[in-house]
Amino acid sequence: MKTVNIELFGNIRTYPENTRVGDIANDYRDRYEHDIIAAVKDNKICELNKKITGDCKLGFVTTDSAEGHNVYVRGVSMMLLKAINEMFPDDASANINIEAAIGNGYYCEFVSNEHLNETVIKELERLMHGYVRRDIAYTKTGMDTDDAIELFKKRHMEHKERLFMYRRVSRINIYNLGGYEDYFYGAMPPSTGILKYFRLQMYGNGFVFIVPGQDNPDELAEFVPGPKFYNIVKEANDWICKMDIDGVGALNDAIANDKLKDLILVQEALHEKKIGDIAARIAGTPGMKFIMIAGPSSSGKTTFSHRLSIQLRTLGLTPHPIPLDNYFVDREKTPLNEDGSYDYECLGAIDIERFNSDMAKLLKGKEVVLPVYDFITGKRSPIGIKKKLGSNDILVIEGIHGLNDELSYSLPAESKFKIYISALTQLNIDEHNRIPTTDGRLIRRIVRDARTRGVDAQATIAMWKSVRNGENKYIFPYQEQADVMFNSALIYELAVLKQYAEPLLFKVSRNSKEYIEARRLLKFFDYFLGAGSENVNYNSILREFIGGSIFSV
Repeated sequence: MKTVNIELFGNIRTYPENTRVGDIANDYRDRYEHDIIAAVKDNKICELNKKITGDCKLGFVTTDSAEGHNVYVRGVSMMLLKAINEMFPDDASANINIEAAIGNGYYCEFVSNEHLNETVIKELERLMHGYVRRDIAYTKTGMDTDDAIELFKKRHMEHKERLFMYRRVSRINIYNLGGYEDYFYGAMPPSTGILKYFRLQMYGNGFVFIVPGQDNPDELAEFVPGPKFYNIVKEANDWICKMDIDGVGALNDAIANDKLKDLILVQEALHEKKIGDIAARIAGTPGMKFIMIAGPSSSGKTTFSHRLSIQLRTLGLTPHPIPLDNYFVDREKTPLNEDGSYDYECLGAIDIERFNSDMAKLLKGKEVVLPVYDFITGKRSPIGIKKKLGSNDILVIEGIHGLNDELSYSLPAESKFKIYISALTQLNIDEHNRIPTTDGRLIRRIVRDARTRGVDAQATIAMWKSVRNGENKYIFPYQEQADVMFNSALIYELAVLKQYAEPLLFKVSRNSKEYIEARRLLKFFDYFLGAGSENVNYNSILREFIGGSIFSV
C-alpha cells in the first residue's frame, strides 16, 4: 500500500495514499471548538472531499474563520437553490438572484414575485432542513466551458452564460448537490450535514437566508433589518439593471464593445447628482452647522468630502474640513488592544472633551484654535489652526466615529447632519455569486497603500482583519443613525483596479499566510476584462486610490 507523508501541526504523519482530507480532519476534530469545514493544503484552500495523492502540509479551516464562514454561506446558498429547483422545476421565473449581505442575512429576490409568499418560504426552509438530515455530499466535476455555457443558457441563467463567454480556460468546475448542478466561486462544504444553522425570512421585495455570524458560528442571531441600508442597496441594484450591467459578464460586454467610456460618464454623473442632492438637503435645513461623515476603510470619504464641499459652495455655504484624526490623544495615552498594540480605532483614542469644547465654542460664534496632530511624534503640534464660524460657515467633520453621538454628545441634534458612506458593490459575478463589499474595499486599499504609503499587498492583507474588527465595533452599528447614505462604489471600478492590483498581489510570498487571500483575489480578477484609467474623471472617487486626483487625497 502506497503512503504519503503529511505535515500537521509541525509533525509528520503517514496516511494511505488517496485518503480523504475529511478523514484526516476527523483525527484532529477535538482540537477545535467549532466544526472543521475546509482545509488548507500547501497554503491553498482545499475541500474536505479532496483525496491526498502526495506529500503535503495540511491545516484546517473552521466555521469561526472568515474563509470558513464563506464556505458555510456557499453551502447554504446551494441548498436553497436546490430547494427552489425542487419546488419549481424548469420554471425560469422561479430563479433567484442572491444580491447583497444585510446584517447576518443574505438578501435574495425571485425573478418573478409571483412566487414570493410565506408558504413558499416555509416550504423552502423545510426542504433545506431535510437536506441537512440526509447529509448530502457536495461533489465537484470538471465540465467543458462550452457545455457549461449551454447548460446555463437552457436554465435561463443569463449572467452565468455571459460570464463564461469570457473565460479563457477550456474547463470549469461544476458542483452537484443531489442532482442539482451549479457553479460557485470558492470551496464548498463536504456535505449538508454540517450546515445545521440557518433560517429563511421574508424581507423587503424578497427574502433573506440568515446564517450564524463568524464570531458565534453555532447559534443563529436575530435578524436585525437595516431599512436605510436596504434602500440604498435596492436603489443600486435597480440602477444597474436599468444600465443592463447587472453582472461581470455584462461589464465585460461593455468593455469588449467599446462602451466603457459612456458607462464611466453616466456613473460619475450619477455620483455628482447624488452629492448635489445631499448638499441641497443640507443647505435647505436651517441651523445645520456640523456635517458628520463616517464609513468603513477605503470608502472614498476624503474625495466625497471635497466634492460635497464644492457642491455646498455652489449653494452659498462655506465648508471647513475638520479631520477627527487631529483630535487623537497623545500616543502614550491611547488605549491598547489585547495584544498590547495601540487601538487607534476605539472612541477612547479621541479627546472627546476637547472636541466637544471646541465645537460648542464655534457654535456660539467664538474663535477657537483647533489642534493639529503630528503622526510622527504622536503628539499635538504646538501650532494649531484658528477658526471662527460665520453665518454661512459649516464644518465638514470626517472620521470613524462621526455617527456615534457619544463623540458629539454636547452638540444639539438639530445642528448635525450625519452621512454614512460605503462602497456597496452593486455588481455581482453572476446570479448566485455575489461580490462582498469588503472585497472591493480591500482591493481599493491594496492599491492606495502601495501608491501612497509604500505598504505592500501582503502587509495590507495582514492588517485587514484588524481593520474589519474596528469597523464591526465602531462603524456598522451606527450606520442606520445616518440622515443619508452614499454609495461610493463604481460599477466599472474593478475592471480598472485589476491593472493596478494584480502586479501587487503576484508579489505576495507563496509561503506567507496572506498568500491564500492574495491567490483568491487573483482568481477573482480572472472574471474581469481589464480596462485603462484614461477615461476616469479626475475628481472621481476612484482617483483617491489609483492616483491622479485633482484633490489632495
